[in-house]
Amino acid sequence: MQSLHLKKRSRVQQLTPFFHMSQKNRSFEIDSIHPEKSSVNRRDLIQILSQYSKPDSRKALNQILNTFVPYVGLWALMIYCVMQGFSVWITLLLSVIAAAFLVRLFVLFHDCCHGAFFPGRLRNKWFGYLAGILTFTPFEDWQRCHVIHHSRSGDLDNRGDGDVWTLTVSEYLSASRAKRFAYRIFRNPLTLFSVTPLVLFLIVHRFPSAGAKRRENYSVIFTNLAIAGLILVMSLTVGFQNYLLIQLPTILLAASMGTWLFYVQHQYEDAYWVRNDNWDLTRSGLEGSSYYQLPAVLQWIGANIGLHHIHHVRANIPNYNLQRCYNEVSALQAVTPLTFRKSLQSLWLNLWDEEKQKLVSFRSIRKLPRK
Repeated sequence: MQSLHLKKRSRVQQLTPFFHMSQKNRSFEIDSIHPEKSSVNRRDLIQILSQYSKPDSRKALNQILNTFVPYVGLWALMIYCVMQGFSVWITLLLSVIAAAFLVRLFVLFHDCCHGAFFPGRLRNKWFGYLAGILTFTPFEDWQRCHVIHHSRSGDLDNRGDGDVWTLTVSEYLSASRAKRFAYRIFRNPLTLFSVTPLVLFLIVHRFPSAGAKRRENYSVIFTNLAIAGLILVMSLTVGFQNYLLIQLPTILLAASMGTWLFYVQHQYEDAYWVRNDNWDLTRSGLEGSSYYQLPAVLQWIGANIGLHHIHHVRANIPNYNLQRCYNEVSALQAVTPLTFRKSLQSLWLNLWDEEKQKLVSFRSIRKLPRK
């Protein structure tokens, strides 16, 4: 148990709550490391990160120009291709590119849900609603669920809101045969990254979430009506089949990529899951949210969402400030990066082992008796 504890602590290098800022390079440093400390002083860390949480209208508009505008342009090009009778493979190739921009657009939508994209609540709400229509996601209903996700991430006693369905080893072994079968089907990569994203974005998001109030209900109704209107206009102008030829591959690819990004943000071997009595908000961010280190192009497509450990410590930092924040705050650099190659191994990690404090595979427990 002692070696396990030290291994767990090494992920954040036992960050100290004592920081100073060099006036020369404005880079925050850790003064010293205290092995006896089990967590970062949240108040000090939040104070440091607050300087990065100011939205910038100019940067936000630049991201709209390099994301929203190309996405609409790709739609126009795909419409032209199908109307001119070009090969369907050209349209499908363009839909792959459009899906990448749609993933990036969803991250901008996500920033709006945190009030972090534009200065001012109304501008975030207006653009959030628009982006929500294009991503088939009701703004205020998803916003509410996502805030709950932030407040409970890594809490074993409060799972279910905005999480990937995760059972502990003990829960799985004591579950009925039907539940174990359903869980294995759900955690299968083919299900998790193809069927599940489509069901989520095309069906689940058409209904208010459990506990939604009037405002969230209205956001679902408005988004559904807007999507229906868009489908009607497209059907009358380019034809319903042509619309599906463009929309379905784009939304399927984007939803699958987005689901993968969300999955690896919290599903990796040494993630953070503890019972409520021992749960800590800062540790759930630094240890339970990955720093997904991606090539520059993929990081741009994901709008820095791979720097997820920062986002879960301070959710209102705009995506365009995350990299600078990481570069200047050494406390955040102490988190071990999750590489793309390493992240692929998480596909086969399915159960949380409370004793070993890590995600394990179905294969690793195959000899354990069912309860």
